[in-house]
Amino acid sequence: MSPASQIPYQALSEIANRLFEESCDDEELLAAALDRVPGDVRSQLLVSDLLNAYQVFYYFFRTRPDEEIMERLMLESGSSLLSGVFVDELDLLELRFRVDGGTPVIDVTDGKDVLSSFRGKTAFESAVRYLEGTF
Repeated sequence: MSPASQIPYQALSEIANRLFEESCDDEELLAAALDRVPGDVRSQLLVSDLLNAYQVFYYFFRTRPDEEIMERLMLESGSSLLSGVFVDELDLLELRFRVDGGTPVIDVTDGKDVLSSFRGKTAFESAVRYLEGTF
């Protein structure tokens, strides 16, 4: 999306507030409301400071991770997903969640290098299976 097509922050904030009112802080209802938002607006919302990383995670994967992961993601803004946020670890490997061009990505890293990446709606499930198969 070009900078010229960026929605002004105030307008984006008003859209987010309407979505929050409509969903009553329920992630399922918020995900359904986000589905009805035009794609360019939704793409901006998902990587903005108006949503947290958990809301974006739930939107893409439609699953609730364990409580520790959920709490960790709630503390990160959606804008952090442009570079990626830590999700979980198993032994020396980490899962990191990011959004790339409107697509969810789960990277498996050794803390420094990306060992494998999974993209799309099944990325989280696939990355977990990959980790479980590694050990």
